[in-house]
Amino acid sequence: METLESRVSRLEYYIKLLAGTPEQEAKPFIELVVKEELTRREVEDVLLLCEEIKEVYIEQKAEGLTDFVPLLTQFVGMLNYKLDPQETIESLLNQSSYQDVMTELFNIVQWIRD
Repeated sequence: METLESRVSRLEYYIKLLAGTPEQEAKPFIELVVKEELTRREVEDVLLLCEEIKEVYIEQKAEGLTDFVPLLTQFVGMLNYKLDPQETIESLLNQSSYQDVMTELFNIVQWIRD
């Protein structure tokens, strides 16, 4: 069971996240973080994963690779269990975070679904 102190700490973190975003700016990833009750550490882990995936994507693209399904598999496998991979990809894409790699992953998900 979550302690009152850890819950207050998490809520303070959410307020900082939301306060740092202009009201008119899209913030779907932040909304997802709050909805799924991620801790600061869990958010940091997701963002670190995104950075790692982005770097691998850039390297692979520079090498001329065109099949990024293994990258999607890596992302899904390492993503926090609280998050739905497709919803996370879409929220990051709609928030304009990691635009190139999330666009690629989104397209692969769409291709797999069709």
